[in-house]
Amino acid sequence: MPGIQQSRFLPYTCEQMFDLVADVGSYQEFLPWVIATRVKSDSETEMVVDMLVGFKAIREKFTSRVEKRCPEHIEVFYLDGPLKDLDNTWSFVPAKGGCEVDFRVKFTFRSSMFEALAGQYFDRAFRKMVGAFEARAHELYGSSSSSAQSVA
Repeated sequence: MPGIQQSRFLPYTCEQMFDLVADVGSYQEFLPWVIATRVKSDSETEMVVDMLVGFKAIREKFTSRVEKRCPEHIEVFYLDGPLKDLDNTWSFVPAKGGCEVDFRVKFTFRSSMFEALAGQYFDRAFRKMVGAFEARAHELYGSSSSSAQSVA
């Protein structure tokens, strides 16, 4: 199953990064290829969401269940869509001056042809997505956790 993991220090609190990642309803505003999202249910610990993603003429809808443990962990469980499987986790660990963000994603397409195609672009797409989350954090919270706390 193709996948990637990345850890990064960011100058924001775990709560800020948790809130940003948990705000699935805003993904279409800043994430590449996300056309629309619909939060079907949401509670303090769990949500069910539909996400419409697209690239050029291709459009696919995913449904996922998201488990939330604020402020340290978000785990996404794939329910329905074009994939065979999808594992996605976010962890947020406090660190001096911010937090360490660990993001992991693994997936398997139903079609081996799509999986081979996706494998060629996955690393680049993943980096673009991680960059989009970082840019969004900077936009929402400023350039450091101290300025972020004064903005929040």
